[in-house]
Amino acid sequence: MIGYVMVGTNDLDKAVAFYDELLGVIGAKRAMSDPGRFVGWSNGGPMLAVTKPHDGNKATFGNGTMVALAAGSRENVDKMHAKALSLGGKDEGAPGLRGDTFYGAYFRDLDGNKFVAFHMGK
Repeated sequence: MIGYVMVGTNDLDKAVAFYDELLGVIGAKRAMSDPGRFVGWSNGGPMLAVTKPHDGNKATFGNGTMVALAAGSRENVDKMHAKALSLGGKDEGAPGLRGDTFYGAYFRDLDGNKFVAFHMGK
């Protein structure tokens, strides 16, 4: 159902470096770009893109907005959370079970966009 998700940034170069490393944990690679405007990554499924706002205004994050990244395993959830924090992201909830089968870890990127890396099941 979802083709791609795009989040805003105020420093495209820093954001691209952040996502190159973070999304590399789950095998995502750059799938498309428009130099100086946006870059998108995919690992075969929907794409995640980061962009400078089209209207030229400052990028801001949405209150209540969150992007969920399917990590493929609990180990990858742990790795993605640790990687995000090591790259300057902010912790929003340590890795762990939420309910019986949802294993997730929450963080914000360099621009304050909120993400959860998750895996369903064992």
